[in-house]
Amino acid sequence: MYIVFTYFVSLIVIVISVFITLVFKNELERMFHEEKDVFPFHICNVLITLMVSFGAHAVMTIFILENEIKMIPQFVILMLIILPIYIVGHFAFEKYKSVYRKYVPSEEGKVLVLNERYLKKKKWFTKFKNYNEISKGK
Repeated sequence: MYIVFTYFVSLIVIVISVFITLVFKNELERMFHEEKDVFPFHICNVLITLMVSFGAHAVMTIFILENEIKMIPQFVILMLIILPIYIVGHFAFEKYKSVYRKYVPSEEGKVLVLNERYLKKKKWFTKFKNYNEISKGK
């Protein structure tokens, strides 16, 4: 029972870590004006997630189960858990990334091009439709 609890806590830590690392990867790519995914960012994200999940698993195993940790089998098991979650999270994040992006910098980096999907999604309240008419005195 404790082993299931330990892996469940590790799973929660993995999901949170994958989400946070994907958000940071997206911001780094925007900061460096990358149009494509940068593969070293993915490797770093997986390693960060592995370290965090291994730390959570080690703490749970040592303090809850009071057992020793076997390093190699735990790394393999955690990698088998991390990789599918990271891949699914990456594709889901890429699919919905355009909604979060309000604008795209142009090739020169000077002019900003507004995202049409963002403009279509944004809906104004009904009281703002007549806002200019009140100020004009109509």
